[in-house]
Amino acid sequence: MKNILVPTDFSENSIQALRYAQVLFSTMECNFYLLYVGTLLDTKNDAETFQETENESSENTKKKLTDLVKETRKHSTEANHFFFALHEYGFFIPTIKKHIEEQNIDLIVMGTKGASGVKEKVLGSNAGDVITKVQCNTLVVPVNVDLSRPKEIAFPTDFNIFYSLRILRPMEEMVTLGKAKFRVMNALKDGDHLNEEQETNREHLLDFMEDTFPETYSFHTITNKKVKSAIQCFVESRDVDMIVMVAKNLNFIQQILFDSIVEQISFHTKIPFYVIHE
Repeated sequence: MKNILVPTDFSENSIQALRYAQVLFSTMECNFYLLYVGTLLDTKNDAETFQETENESSENTKKKLTDLVKETRKHSTEANHFFFALHEYGFFIPTIKKHIEEQNIDLIVMGTKGASGVKEKVLGSNAGDVITKVQCNTLVVPVNVDLSRPKEIAFPTDFNIFYSLRILRPMEEMVTLGKAKFRVMNALKDGDHLNEEQETNREHLLDFMEDTFPETYSFHTITNKKVKSAIQCFVESRDVDMIVMVAKNLNFIQQILFDSIVEQISFHTKIPFYVIHE
């Protein structure tokens, strides 16, 4: 049984992320926990008025959450999917961490609008905080995603980390779910070479791929391009529909997801990012 936490604010992108997760894990037995985290920023001094506002807001969001769970169940054709409503007021990240522990969560699925052009951030603050502050695998789903399983998965890496089984097994699961091709991609400056540690890590990754899904993986090196431009070219040329990253590999995470400004990087608008924590 896979336990999936889906934070929601009832926006189109959070609901789309839920729908994507339903499709992605349609063959697996899953518990979906739909979590609404509310904050009350009321500056009124009247305690009674504040309490009334809190109660009214709480009842309204509880109803919306209950309705969302009912609607999700209605549209789910999978008998092995179960849906639960979680409603709480508090700080976002501590609340997420609390429910990860209480519900034994395996995966967080979060929606994001995705950057659509110049001067737009890739991730909203909540998604960014979850990836950097919560030790749980996270799937970030843009609102324009196609509701289908990935057939081409890209894994951009600089081979600077060791790939433990806690990293490799989630990759294997994604490949298996969509019977996908897995493309390992490395961007190098012209004339640069992998050092001894990088070569060792690369060989370890290659050995795992060869043993696990020998006919569906490939290695690619792109030279003379910046990392983000290299990924853009690769994604477009291969029709990639999911990008996998490792949270420990901060170099790639920062360059791809946490630049303050995105300059015409179109893959952010429609391709999910799967961030794996060790």
